[in-house]
Amino acid sequence: MTLQQLEYIIRLDDERHFVRAAERCFVTQPTLTMQVKKLEEEIGIQIFDRSKKPLEPTPMGEQVLIHAREVLREVQQLKDLVNEEKDRLEGTYELGVIPTLAPYLIPLFLKPLTEQYPEIKLVIKEMQSVAIIEALHRGDLDVGLLVTPLDERHLIERPLFYEPFMLYLPVNHPLRGEKTIRATELPGEDVMVLDEGHCFREQALNICGSMSDSVHNYRYQSGSIEALKNLVKRDMGFTLIPEMAVVPGDEPYVRRFESPEFTREVSIVTHKGFSRLAFTQVLQQIIVQEIPDRFHSMKPSKRVRWR
Repeated sequence: MTLQQLEYIIRLDDERHFVRAAERCFVTQPTLTMQVKKLEEEIGIQIFDRSKKPLEPTPMGEQVLIHAREVLREVQQLKDLVNEEKDRLEGTYELGVIPTLAPYLIPLFLKPLTEQYPEIKLVIKEMQSVAIIEALHRGDLDVGLLVTPLDERHLIERPLFYEPFMLYLPVNHPLRGEKTIRATELPGEDVMVLDEGHCFREQALNICGSMSDSVHNYRYQSGSIEALKNLVKRDMGFTLIPEMAVVPGDEPYVRRFESPEFTREVSIVTHKGFSRLAFTQVLQQIIVQEIPDRFHSMKPSKRVRWR
């Protein structure tokens, strides 16, 4: 068994196609096929079911792949340690950010980060939480900015701040006259939420309760907080938004929850095998410097979970 063979089966698992996996490994398809077969013969099990289209791992093959990824991650960690990667900032970093955070947080930290550390190259991808978690496990992402806790054994969470949830109400809503609002006062049938897959959707429903049948002849689910805000302004229902989504002109529509406010915990998340810690430290420092001062005093007392 060789590290190269482990690399081949991991890429084959990623691509589920021999030709594409071989291209990613910079070898010919027959070479990759032969090495995978040799590994299967050596360990005495079939790693991939080739009768499936596309091919997929066998149940025992799934376990082999999990351990193979861990082995290669440990090897990379050892290489990084030898090369003093922990203290080296220069290089390219793959960063995943959830859609309900990206439009508001990235503009705060991107300019100061790239200006202060020009040796850092960022590839930023807007991805939903589950996709970020999977990519961190696969090694396709270096860092994630998303809502925690995740309760993932192989991931490390570094909380950055706690962001309050805000109510966004139409002009004629009966709760507009209240300075602060209790969650029990909210009618579930009028709430508009994001599409399934967004962690913010699950948090909103945890606050408002499960959606009941709408009193209107529609139920609108969007992937955009800004779209929901515009519908509220047209008196089509109400929604919840993160505080950073409040912009000038939103003030008449926004109301806070009673204290202590509902919050979401935003964290930097990395795999345990990620060793270039200088980057996460710099990223954390700049984000904390750039977020609104009010967030520095927010507590996790009413942190809303999404999973």
